Amino acid sequence: MELPVSPASPRPDVHVEVRSITTNESPVPALRLWGIRRSITLAVAAALTVVVALIVAASWYAGWPGIRRDATVTTATLFDLLKLVFAVVAGVGGVAALVVAYRRQRVAEHTNELAEFAHQLAFAADLRAEVAKALAEAADERAKVETERNGVRLFNERFAKASEQIGSDKAAIRLAGVYATAGLADDWREGRQTCIDVLCAYLRMPYTSPETPSGASARQADGQAPIVDAETNRAAHEEREVRHTVIRLIGRHLRLVDEDLTSWRGLDFDFTGAVFDGGDFSDATFSGGRVSFDEASFNGGKVNFRRTSFSGGRVSFAGASFSAGYVAFDGASFSGGLVNFRRASFTGGDVSFSEASFSGGDVSFGGASFSGGGGNFGGASFSGGDVSFGGASFSGGRVNFGGASFSGGRVNFVGASFSAGWVSFGVASFTAGWVNFGVASFDGGRVYFDGASFSGGQVRLDKALIEVPPEFDAWPGGSPPEGLLLPPKARAWADGGHWDASAAVDAEKQQVNAADSAKISDAL
Repeated sequence: MELPVSPASPRPDVHVEVRSITTNESPVPALRLWGIRRSITLAVAAALTVVVALIVAASWYAGWPGIRRDATVTTATLFDLLKLVFAVVAGVGGVAALVVAYRRQRVAEHTNELAEFAHQLAFAADLRAEVAKALAEAADERAKVETERNGVRLFNERFAKASEQIGSDKAAIRLAGVYATAGLADDWREGRQTCIDVLCAYLRMPYTSPETPSGASARQADGQAPIVDAETNRAAHEEREVRHTVIRLIGRHLRLVDEDLTSWRGLDFDFTGAVFDGGDFSDATFSGGRVSFDEASFNGGKVNFRRTSFSGGRVSFAGASFSAGYVAFDGASFSGGLVNFRRASFTGGDVSFSEASFSGGDVSFGGASFSGGGGNFGGASFSGGDVSFGGASFSGGRVNFGGASFSGGRVNFVGASFSAGWVSFGVASFTAGWVNFGVASFDGGRVYFDGASFSGGQVRLDKALIEVPPEFDAWPGGSPPEGLLLPPKARAWADGGHWDASAAVDAEKQQVNAADSAKISDAL
């Protein structure tokens, strides 16, 4: 794309005339003195003239007296004559000295005038330098403003062109628009969030995953072989490629370090209600900003969050639906901020948090529903922060906490319901922290603690409502280990670690009061 070139402005004719200036026109102070010989000669001549004039005037006033000459010159007369000669010579010397002193004074005054003039010149030069600097800064600022204006205009043109491409009905053009928008986000730091918003908005657009010929839809009413519109299916596959490209570009920029000028960390990503049937966020870092997967649908394919770091900001999967495919949070790190899976629905497929680390911040699965598929927390580490499964419903499928390490923080199952399916805490390690099953309901399904070790912290089952007791290994001496709090009327079986809860269930249910309900509300 070429920007319009402005026509060159006409250059004015400039004529510079250089000429010499006269002494009177020069601003430099001038010293006007005669030569030293000329000055002394004229001064002596003037002095002698004055003396002669005085002698003539005195003689005239005395009547022109005659001078009598003696035959001989006495010593006194000669001495008087010599004194007169010396006086005349001294007078002439004094006149010359006065001339020299006068000239010296004039030279000194002129030197001071020149020094003052030089000071004025230096001040004027400094002033001109400051003015020149101010003019240069103003010119630079004007050039900068003009450059920024041209840059913004160019970015706006690129943005408009990329947006037009994204809105095309041809997949290839949409792909070009996606790459153009990502490239513009890298170049345009001030408009980066806007470009990201456009890409996220594209993922929020209505979307239906492509069907396969063996799909349950597109069947004829008479039960014949399924019919799939080839053109529609091809368009759906192309659309999926465009969407996966958007996800791939976002993931790529979130893997860059903070110091990289093209890193997108710390910005906002809004995937609310988006449909994911694949995508790769592995090794990405969500270290700030707000990231929303609220009401998102994971309905097929593989969505990869392996080794993803959630270390700040707010990340929300509230109300998200995991109904098919495979979503992997294996090795993910939850070390700060808030991660929210409240009311998320796990109804199919597999969701894995294997080897994930929960070491800080708040992670909430409050009110989540595990009714199908598999949820794997095997080998996860709960060493800090608060993790809540308060009010969660385990009504189907398989949820595995096997090998998980509870070594710190607070893990809350208050008000959770274990009514069907299979939940395993086998080989889990409870060495510190606090795990609370207060008012949790064990009325169906199977919950295993086989091989779990209790060597510190507290695991509270004393307020749980137990109809189908969890299963433990045999305990030495038939007594539960320290830190494992069981219902007061439960009778441990020394041979298997089970207890007979039948007599205690009704009494335990009657103990649920308003305070317990309040705990459930707090957990949710």
